[in-house]
Amino acid sequence: MAFIRADLHIHTFLSPCGDIEMTPRKIIQKAKERNLDLIAITDHNSTLQAPEVRRVGEREGLEVLCGAEITTREEVHCLALVETESQRKELQQYLDTYLPPIPNDPDIFGYQIWVDEEEQVIGEVPHLLISAIDRSIEQVGTFIHSIGGLFIPAHIERPRNSLFSQLGFVPPDLKADALEVSRYTEITDFLEKHAYLKKHKLIRSSDAHYLEDVGIVHTVFEMEKPGFRGLKKALNSSYL
Repeated sequence: MAFIRADLHIHTFLSPCGDIEMTPRKIIQKAKERNLDLIAITDHNSTLQAPEVRRVGEREGLEVLCGAEITTREEVHCLALVETESQRKELQQYLDTYLPPIPNDPDIFGYQIWVDEEEQVIGEVPHLLISAIDRSIEQVGTFIHSIGGLFIPAHIERPRNSLFSQLGFVPPDLKADALEVSRYTEITDFLEKHAYLKKHKLIRSSDAHYLEDVGIVHTVFEMEKPGFRGLKKALNSSYL
């Protein structure tokens, strides 16, 4: 078993709030500089840039998970992580189906393009990715688990787009694989204030929108090798 340094919440240039420097090659370079072993690409309501980041990561010896940061009907942000390309396509189809057809205005929100390793444009998403999809948090969690993915409510203590801000608490029957607290919060301090959440696995991620934020915080997992299966097993273990 090894101790794996993971940052499971990273945006790319595809997210309208992602910086122009958040391209596949640069993200992988920065993650390696920060000695990360495992990262996840989680753009807002889209998985389209993730495969190219994963391809570059495979070549450079860094494990990359594909996923998305989904905005639920309640406007709660949740991470969805999947293992295979077929699962990613299922997740992408789900997001395409339930994302409202609100046109993006690049002058207001930023461009929503995804690129290859050489930063050549592959495509552009016409609909605003930071909208809430037409599905509740329970429906999102159920779907993610139905395709074999991991479901992790994001930055749950933040004053916007979190379980605390939108619902006021973590529902006791919420079937989450883990809960993420933001990089601004220490887990030990958080649990002192919210002891009822000690039964959950808690992680920290960078929620990076800028290169310098990649890996600025991370979670250490114990697993045989970095990857989806190791992560799933670690989240189901007594470790953390």
